[in-house]
Amino acid sequence: MGFVNQNIKPFNTNINDKGNIEISGCDLVELAEKYSTPLYVMDRVTLEKMANDYKQAFLDYKNIRMMYASKALMTSAIASIFYKLGFGFDVVSLGEMYILKNVGVDFSYVTFNGNNKGKDELEYAVINDIARISVDNFYELELLDNIAKKMNKVQKILLRITPGIECHTHEYIQTGQLDSKFGFDMHNIDEVINLIQNNYKNLDLKGLHAHIGSQIFETQVFEDEIEVLLKEIRRIKDKFNIELNEINIGGGLGVKYVESDLPPDVYKIADIIISSIKKYCVLYELSEPILYIEPGRSLVATAGFTLYTIGSSKNIEGIRKYISVDGGMADNPRPSMYCAEYFGEIVNKKDGYKPEKVTVAGKFCESGDVLIKDIELNSPKAGDIFCMYGTGAYCYSMSSNYNGVLKPAMVLINNGKSDIIVKRQTLQQLVENDVVL
Repeated sequence: MGFVNQNIKPFNTNINDKGNIEISGCDLVELAEKYSTPLYVMDRVTLEKMANDYKQAFLDYKNIRMMYASKALMTSAIASIFYKLGFGFDVVSLGEMYILKNVGVDFSYVTFNGNNKGKDELEYAVINDIARISVDNFYELELLDNIAKKMNKVQKILLRITPGIECHTHEYIQTGQLDSKFGFDMHNIDEVINLIQNNYKNLDLKGLHAHIGSQIFETQVFEDEIEVLLKEIRRIKDKFNIELNEINIGGGLGVKYVESDLPPDVYKIADIIISSIKKYCVLYELSEPILYIEPGRSLVATAGFTLYTIGSSKNIEGIRKYISVDGGMADNPRPSMYCAEYFGEIVNKKDGYKPEKVTVAGKFCESGDVLIKDIELNSPKAGDIFCMYGTGAYCYSMSSNYNGVLKPAMVLINNGKSDIIVKRQTLQQLVENDVVL
């Protein structure tokens, strides 16, 4: 089936003797019956295959730090799986740190990123001896130094910079271009280093950090990013007589959501990254740095899918037919937020039914609550189970209680077995923080 991120469906997707789709030996109709819908499902085989591909692809670069970008999907079970596979974690909030602490993750395997970190978040990170904090702005620089000073600690940091590189992805998930809320502009770096050397004695600058975006299909942008970082490290060495020996290049490798998506595989990206580091280290006469990478989407997206039950339908003659499911923009806001595309299919009655072009809509009170436009499904009717693939990243993480709808459960499947890893929210949990006056 090729590389994980180049597949729409998880590994081991088949049609069983009942005519139903099964994945890793689990009948999807039976999963829906057992756990009800909407239901997030993660396939452990696909998850671990992608993680191991990353490790194998970068095997030849010894100074590598694999940091799972937790924002893509953070649950205790997912964190535990990646930790056992040897991954560290890139976090962006106190909540993500708390989950890791609760799982027992050593914070020397954790880095903290974000453009407006709160005082309580920074304090939690420093007191737990977090490995690195990527400082994003002057406000944070001063705040973090004060916190570390009060705790009598020296905090190791990276400077997040905007490298001025734009990749051809949606503007909402571009982060490396100059017009971005993230990071120091390049012309501010000298001022930052002067402040660290002369004022902020409780900060230890180790290297530079940059992101160029998400859902990236291009390859040249990774070399461009590495050139910018290493060229800047050379300039800093010449001007300040310090050699920074760490670079964090973020993540961003794209995945295949629909047939027209053609992302590069992780081995190709690894070759480009490693050869670019070697090339520019020779050019700028630098030692090879410690390399941090932060894959997120590419690790979890393809391993995940969501099961829905089809309900009502509406046929507008000459325009389109709507098929509504029992979830939508609250469990997957990506299509309504930035027109993200997905593929899906009915998991029962696979053979002998007439394909019909429909639009799959959610149940929420918004006209824009549409999951997939103009897709051919096999004679959809009420009660059928619909599977939407590629939902492992940024669906559970971005889910909400819009319209007072309860958040779905999540199960992990492996070798014919399924286990709840996130319980379905209850009505009592929905109101437990409400205060009645």
